[in-house]
Amino acid sequence: MDAQQLDMNRNEDAMRRSLSTLKQRFSVVEQGGGKKNLEKVRQKGKLTPRERIAYLIDKDTPFTEIGAFAAYEMYPEHGGCPAAGTVGGIGYISGRQCMIVANDMTVKAGAWFPMTGKKNLRLQEIAMENRLPVIYLVDSAGVYLPMQDEIFPDKEHFGRIFRNNARMSAMGITQIAAVMGSCVAGGAYLPIMSDEVLMVEGNGSIFLAGPYLVKAAIGETVDAETLGGAVTHTEISGIADYRFDTDEECLDHIKKIVSKIGDPVSAGFNRATPAPPEKDPATLYNMIPEDSTRPYDMLEIIHRLVDRSEFDQYKEDYGKTILCGYARIDGWAVGIVANQRKMVKSKKGEMQMGGVIYNDSADKAARFIMNCNQKKIPLVFLQDVTGFMVGSRSEHAGIIKDGAKLVNAVANSVVPKFTVIVGNSYGAGNYAMCGKAYDPRFIYAWPNAKIAVMGGEQAAKTLLQIQVASLKAKGEEITPEEEKRLLDEITARYNSQTTPYYAAARLWVDEIIDPLETRKILSESIAAANNAPVEDTFSLGVFQV
Repeated sequence: MDAQQLDMNRNEDAMRRSLSTLKQRFSVVEQGGGKKNLEKVRQKGKLTPRERIAYLIDKDTPFTEIGAFAAYEMYPEHGGCPAAGTVGGIGYISGRQCMIVANDMTVKAGAWFPMTGKKNLRLQEIAMENRLPVIYLVDSAGVYLPMQDEIFPDKEHFGRIFRNNARMSAMGITQIAAVMGSCVAGGAYLPIMSDEVLMVEGNGSIFLAGPYLVKAAIGETVDAETLGGAVTHTEISGIADYRFDTDEECLDHIKKIVSKIGDPVSAGFNRATPAPPEKDPATLYNMIPEDSTRPYDMLEIIHRLVDRSEFDQYKEDYGKTILCGYARIDGWAVGIVANQRKMVKSKKGEMQMGGVIYNDSADKAARFIMNCNQKKIPLVFLQDVTGFMVGSRSEHAGIIKDGAKLVNAVANSVVPKFTVIVGNSYGAGNYAMCGKAYDPRFIYAWPNAKIAVMGGEQAAKTLLQIQVASLKAKGEEITPEEEKRLLDEITARYNSQTTPYYAAARLWVDEIIDPLETRKILSESIAAANNAPVEDTFSLGVFQV
């Protein structure tokens, strides 16, 4: 076996280990508040949130989950909050793509943690950007009171949910709320601000204040059903529109409602008959080096993601550290902007480092993005970037100016953008390649991804120098052994913050995905974006030329 084959085997082993970790961790996440709490829900005759979604969506159709790892390993002092207490994503109901948002009542009775708010706002944002009908499966005790100051009053907190309800209604986006459990306090406004409200008798309830608070506030003694149950709201208050005996009956009626919604106005993105890649996608596993600093050919990754492995390169011989070109993904026409990770030779015959953005590559990518906006072609960014080239030569050549040109083009792009982090995502390279701050419609990460302001080794050495200088300034002597201990400690802490799980927990990425799922997930994402016409005109504004 030659050295190249050994490297490929090591790479595949590393990727499969990462995927095994992903599956193991997801299997824990999908248990929500744990088996005991799941069983309690079933004893009440209720379906769990994942069972509700599985029953609701069309058989044998994909469900593209968003934010499964939201709040991952956060709030340990409060017992954790798996998936931020909400299961959400895009699924097909009666043949129509919909955003489905289901409270997980097994996690602190569906109470809202700070990340619950952030995740729900992200799901609503996706629905608004892509004009997707929204189905709320409501079963929540409201704000998690021990952390109320981090979820209640700010612009991006709990109240923004209802503002979005109103905005979506004005935009003509259908919202259907099925109250299948508690719906308390401020949360009671969500179903009432939706187009139609369905309730499950015996389990569903809506009220601003529950029986205990009513007793404390005004001295009235009343039970939950009388106060705000399904009968009350369908027969007396008129707040709810439909009443059902079971979760299944309620979900069946949602399917009927969705089946009658008018067809969306298409953005008109071009789609041909899908064709599989000619190069085997399964070999993606052995192409990404286990050592993220090592080079590889991004072109080979692209060939395993696009139809017929056909990629029409733009300015192939110029700005080679970024690959730009046209292709199809599951039939959808796309423009691809990808970091080339192998060493390349510049127009002047000089070798350039892979994964680094140089002046010419920034200039090329900016022009390509403009072309895609002109042609109304969605953009796919494949990130494995360590940043922009530094040093006097690059600075004198105007790397900041060329970088700003690229950032300007990405920021002002009006066609939908989709980002997949396939390796490193460091510093300003994250921004230029359409990181979260630049409004990609969807952003995904492979399980080997690393997201940080700079690589772990460089960051740790920089932080070490600062810490050692501080200690010496205080008159402390630092031995080589102590310096190594500090370096190891800093490196471990920094590396723990660069993992895709750390990023997904904070919704810097929407989901961590299997590389072999990339084509399907991008296809579903583009299909969602095709529901929303591109209404704005592309304009760059002012920048240094």
